[in-house]
Amino acid sequence: MIRKNFLNELRVMRNLRIHIAFLDTLVLNIAIITCEQVFNGKITPLTASGYMRFYLFMNIAWLSISLIFSLYKDCYTTAFEQFCRRTMNVYFTWASTIVVYLFFWRQLELSRLFITVNIGGFGLLLLFNRFIFLTTTYPKLITNPIKNIMIIGYNEVAKKLAGYIEQESSNSRIVGFCDKFENVKELSHYPILSDVPGAMKMSKMYEVNEIYSTIAPEQNDHIYQIMKQADQECIRFKLIPDMSLLMKQQGHLQYMRDMPVLSLRSEPLESARSQDRKRIFDIIVSLLVTIFILSWLIPIITLCIWLESGGPIFFIQMRSGKNNKSFPCIKFRSMHVNKDSDSVQATRNDRRLTKVGRFLRKTNLDEFPQFINVLRGEMSIVGPRPHMLQHTERYSKKIGHYMVRQFMKPGITGWAQVNGFRGETRSLDQMEKRVEHDLWYMENWSLWLDVRIIFMTVFNQLKGEENAF
Repeated sequence: MIRKNFLNELRVMRNLRIHIAFLDTLVLNIAIITCEQVFNGKITPLTASGYMRFYLFMNIAWLSISLIFSLYKDCYTTAFEQFCRRTMNVYFTWASTIVVYLFFWRQLELSRLFITVNIGGFGLLLLFNRFIFLTTTYPKLITNPIKNIMIIGYNEVAKKLAGYIEQESSNSRIVGFCDKFENVKELSHYPILSDVPGAMKMSKMYEVNEIYSTIAPEQNDHIYQIMKQADQECIRFKLIPDMSLLMKQQGHLQYMRDMPVLSLRSEPLESARSQDRKRIFDIIVSLLVTIFILSWLIPIITLCIWLESGGPIFFIQMRSGKNNKSFPCIKFRSMHVNKDSDSVQATRNDRRLTKVGRFLRKTNLDEFPQFINVLRGEMSIVGPRPHMLQHTERYSKKIGHYMVRQFMKPGITGWAQVNGFRGETRSLDQMEKRVEHDLWYMENWSLWLDVRIIFMTVFNQLKGEENAF
């Protein structure tokens, strides 16, 4: 019965691929026929053969490029974003091929407007096709299991893996485990199909797409043979090492030539290229802010601070920077000069705040001089907020991963701040949440994420923030 269901699912997928390919070819020809009707006056008996060759070439080119790029394979039709990305690549390759054909075969009799409308119209109809697929077929598709998975080994890791697959992969089905029957001392949720040497025979019988092994090759010599046979049978083989004795958190695997290196987390900014891109971005934005904003903002705020309270215009405080090296963080002074400024955070209705200072902190204008810190290379525009030295020392003893945030340059704004974790930290839980967001940013950094955070910062400021005081 199970095998019959598997074969039915494979038949459904094959029919789906044919269906989508047919619809794409259909809309291509709809675009051609529509353009032919609209531009009928430009098609004369002398040019009719040229247009006919053009029609034929467009169809052949689309089908050929779709096959070359494997547009209609299962893995693309069941992952919608990837399917759309692959469709876009195929479409632009097809359009480029059309242009090359027109250039080298000198199809001068064809209307350039006709060609442009044809290519553009097909693109719009393709977009419509994908929209229909997303709203009708795809929701039904993802609810039906279509990927068959076998797990080698029956142990704690295997059972945990099976649970993860059940929770996270809606288009997958576990067909069973392969292990010695004497190793199974309980009623398993999935059938024990065979021992380890019989795994490949069972994978063919159950049309398996992926094999996960929780048994290391060093523990069973048959695993090496299964790995090779899986490649020959076009089955993905994945090895799940049991590292529970070494680490209790998610790791990140990299390679130094042929040597695997396991680190505790991903750090995109470890690469020199990423650091250079972030630094160039920081310099460009900071220069623009310095020239077009700070050049007139500093004199105005200087005058306001001096008229109200006199004294220094800037408040310079040593803060924790990259690799826990302290640096002088520059801000507009928002408080009366006091002896607690290096140890006590600002609070709501803080008596130390001046009237000008309240406005500066509410609008975040007090942070603008930190663009000078960015130009000096001590800070970045986006990153974990720099904390007072005393706070770094205190929280590093209470929060396990606190010092990991110091691997990066501190920022004027950050992922924690745009998600509401800014200002006074009244409890340890608030600081833990801030650190958690800082570490997420570090592990998921991209230039586009920086741009997104900057826009979110501006939006939050225009909307007004409860914790800005």
